[in-house]
Amino acid sequence: MKTRFRKPKLDGFNNLSKSLSFTLYDVCYARDVQERRDYIAYIDEAYNANRLTDILSEVTRMIGANLLNVARQDYDPQGASVTMLISEEPIDQEPENLEQPGPVPEAVVGHLNKSHITVHTYPEAHPYNGIATFRADIEVSTCGKISPLRALNFLIHQFDADVLTLDYRVRGFTRDVEGVKHYLDHSVSSIQNFISREILDDYQAIDVNNYQENLFHTKMFRKEIDIDHYLFAGRDRSRTTAKAEQTRIRKAVSLEIQEIYYGRNLDL
Repeated sequence: MKTRFRKPKLDGFNNLSKSLSFTLYDVCYARDVQERRDYIAYIDEAYNANRLTDILSEVTRMIGANLLNVARQDYDPQGASVTMLISEEPIDQEPENLEQPGPVPEAVVGHLNKSHITVHTYPEAHPYNGIATFRADIEVSTCGKISPLRALNFLIHQFDADVLTLDYRVRGFTRDVEGVKHYLDHSVSSIQNFISREILDDYQAIDVNNYQENLFHTKMFRKEIDIDHYLFAGRDRSRTTAKAEQTRIRKAVSLEIQEIYYGRNLDL
């Protein structure tokens, strides 16, 4: 049974900075040059600067912030970035920031007052082995009472990743009315506690946390390799693919996912 975290009564502004940064990887098998080109074109369109702006705008609303400024850019030949500056909205009621999952639902930058949200995309394809990947780096950094962890479920759903590496860190300190410093203003023991069970059931996840430094790290990779999901041409192509070829593709995709997850090349 979890004990309820008692929020301190602060003296003035909450000076704690809370940063959620994570990388998502999507893996696909594109068997020839044209399919690889089509995959890159698809990713570039599906996650262009305008689409990323919409996603981050929803994150801003979800965590209870005001959008102050947006900078976005689509890159040539591919990729995008968005940055947003945000500020905390007036709060009539203290946000609970409980250790529970939040709601589900190119490069753009949005600016919050002393807070920001960024996303950068990196699609690529291997010219020989048929593997194509898409990487998105996301950071949600806030000050004050709002927490970026509330947007985690939504962001994972938007990108449907095969591998995720997530970091959450609380920096600085704030003081209560007695002058005592506080280095954490909400309960957190694992990033996984802010992710829905529906999502976690699809992934293998481990934590590497440094509680003394208020630094939390989680790594996740998808458990099942469904060939229909990973063939860029889709289900129709998988039905006409020989069983031996399906086995080879499944092994190649699995190897790619594990190498990204472990951060090193493997010989399986």
